[in-house]
Amino acid sequence: MLKVLLVVAAIAVVVWFLVRLMLRRLDGGTSSRPRVIGPDDDPDFLRGLDRPREPDDD
Repeated sequence: MLKVLLVVAAIAVVVWFLVRLMLRRLDGGTSSRPRVIGPDDDPDFLRGLDRPREPDDD
């Protein structure tokens, strides 16, 4: 009886991992949070630093 229970548990673990893998692929590849980049890592921000500022219309 114990052997049957161990085989069923092993099959359940394998199926669980396969389902998680399939769901992760359907989700877009990652389930982690998107990486937050600072302004010093943003190429558009760094490119804009070289442009002269326009005067405000206050």
